[in-house]
Amino acid sequence: MTAELPDWMIPPRPSGWEADDLDHLPQAPRHTELIDGALIFMMSPQRSWHARLVENLTFALRHGAPAGFETEREMTVRLDRKSRPEPDILVSTAAYDPDRTWYAPEDVTLVVEVVSEESADRDRSLKPFKYAQARIAHFWRVEDEAGAPAVHTYELDGMTRTYVPTGIHRGRLKVSVPFPLDIDLDTLVP
Repeated sequence: MTAELPDWMIPPRPSGWEADDLDHLPQAPRHTELIDGALIFMMSPQRSWHARLVENLTFALRHGAPAGFETEREMTVRLDRKSRPEPDILVSTAAYDPDRTWYAPEDVTLVVEVVSEESADRDRSLKPFKYAQARIAHFWRVEDEAGAPAVHTYELDGMTRTYVPTGIHRGRLKVSVPFPLDIDLDTLVP
């Protein structure tokens, strides 16, 4: 026996979902992403470690970024007509707009994905590929190493449109790009 899908889950066109459709799906669960025309729902419960790390890293980035940078959490990036992923954190040069529902990749300087069990494959392979293809200059992936955050930092190679690793940071995150920043990682999660 198969269950019928609610009407709102049926794509509005034969070619599938498009990025602008997300703004017209009030029934969709919070944190719904669009990847290659497919809706991705974040259905598993969020771990406290993940929530605290995202909250505290957002705060650290917001206070550590120089003027002209805005830090947001859980906002989508409209990469193309069929993809609108939602990184855990993004840093943008776009001015604050209280009605904004997404960012354009050309305005995004950094995306941060904090890996969770249900999103691990997307966070480690699919999303970095898509962010690089959209020319987002910096990508950070945060892994849980026995309760401590390990931040893997990457910078875009503009010629190949791929990310190259620039470091793995444990205990302390000290970088010069996209702007100088020094964060005690041990204070981000108790």
